[in-house]
Amino acid sequence: MTAPSTFGLSSEARNLHWLLTNLVEEVPGIESVAVVSSDGLLLLSSDPGRNSEAREKGAVARTGPRGSSADLATIVSGIGSLTIGAAKLMDSGAVKHTMVAMDEGSVFVMSISDGSLLGVHGSADCDMSVVAYHMALFVGRAGHVLTPELRSELRKSLESDPAGSHR
Repeated sequence: MTAPSTFGLSSEARNLHWLLTNLVEEVPGIESVAVVSSDGLLLLSSDPGRNSEAREKGAVARTGPRGSSADLATIVSGIGSLTIGAAKLMDSGAVKHTMVAMDEGSVFVMSISDGSLLGVHGSADCDMSVVAYHMALFVGRAGHVLTPELRSELRKSLESDPAGSHR
């Protein structure tokens, strides 16, 4: 059965939703996930209201910064912008990934081939190498399909999602 939030979406968009849901469900310690476009807009999120597939499967609701992947998207966009600027100043090429370790958790940011970013908020006890490995798998699978048309479709689906209207 197709989840309500993916009904009417292209197979590529449904596959990205599935990949994100799978990432959240399969990797212990992930609190929230956000895929952000190069211009800082949220494309995909692990918010229970936004991913009906996870809700349909009975996944436990996860919380991120202030309980919202929209907040995580803002953080990811800022970290991405800062590290890209630093790499340019240092003449060091493209940024591949960034990790911020804190006392009570971590934030991981990984570049996707089109300039979009994958951001993960992990709990204090998550295994950073496992999270990074699964993020790399997601990026490898998602990077080649995240076209401008698909980004536009994902943005429109978030805008029309009633659960996302209170962001």
